Amino acid sequence: MSTPLFRDDAYLRTCDAEVAGVNDRDGIILDRTVFYATGGGQPGDSGYLELEDGSRIEITTTVYDEDKSSIVHVPAEGQTPPSAGTRLTAHIDWARRYRLMRVHTALHLLSVALPFPVTGGQIGDAEGRLDFDMGEETVDKEALIGKLNSLAAGDHEVTTEWITDAELDAKPDLVKTMSVKPPRGSGRVRLVRIGGNVDLQPCGGTHVSRTSEIGELALGKIEKKGKQNRRVRIRLVD
Repeated sequence: MSTPLFRDDAYLRTCDAEVAGVNDRDGIILDRTVFYATGGGQPGDSGYLELEDGSRIEITTTVYDEDKSSIVHVPAEGQTPPSAGTRLTAHIDWARRYRLMRVHTALHLLSVALPFPVTGGQIGDAEGRLDFDMGEETVDKEALIGKLNSLAAGDHEVTTEWITDAELDAKPDLVKTMSVKPPRGSGRVRLVRIGGNVDLQPCGGTHVSRTSEIGELALGKIEKKGKQNRRVRIRLVD
């Protein structure tokens, strides 16, 4: 099992860790990590592992193993993974991670500004998108970006809390995404809350601590995907 330190503190950039093992594809498993593993539309972190002699192993992405119990750090091609028991320091690419956090929180706000069922999504380090089941509804672009930037500038606190699987089953309206199901299996589900009542939904990803950290947002292309779906893209202005 890998302890996911990012789940309790998304602002951790580095941590000391021990190599728990290496899988058959040279993926490195640590006993604890600050690296977010690909999931929920958010890509895995990149960065590097620093050995005690100062040498580095570059990490290109991070994923979960097949049973979702361990986080696998995927090294760049041609690098030799360390042996089990090796002590090292893990460093994420913080500039990239922070952009991902800003975009991820902005997409939660987009789901507030456009209150329709979400059929898909993708988080990038400069832009992101959500797909909505909107039927024949149209999007007022000027009104949408105005509302989105107003929500971001509102400086709402972003916090996390937990509920049981049974509590989530009793409140199905909390789940906005039709294609991505909340992570289950541990008996409880992590929720991300924005403000007192701006937004509350299941999410295992990393977010900024206040919406004002998102900065100014711009709308990208809005596309029709099928008979009812609309794909809405947003991007960080900076």
